[in-house]
Amino acid sequence: MASRNVYSVLVVLFLTCGVVMATKENDQIIKENNCETKMGLPCVLEAFTSIFNTGSISNKCCGELVVLGKVCHSVLVKRTLKNPLFKALNPATIIAKSIQTWNNCLALIDSPSPST
Repeated sequence: MASRNVYSVLVVLFLTCGVVMATKENDQIIKENNCETKMGLPCVLEAFTSIFNTGSISNKCCGELVVLGKVCHSVLVKRTLKNPLFKALNPATIIAKSIQTWNNCLALIDSPSPST
């Protein structure tokens, strides 16, 4: 439970404090695309955990991530990496996990559902 609380705090930082750390260009992209309002908090938490820690992302949250869009997904991950709380993480590893999560979700959403 404490672990979930820690991730909740990190997600809040991801969505709020990161604005100060982002470049002006990323801020503009985030604002113009309404990136911070397109996913519900539970799905933000799932996506965040799957990229910045270990975990999986549900089909529902994959759907929300795809609706968020690749541009928003990428700039939000990059903005989070600029936050001093994440300076110990290897950016190349996080970017790779971010791309993997995006590709897995896109494949899942694009795949035809089995007929019943």
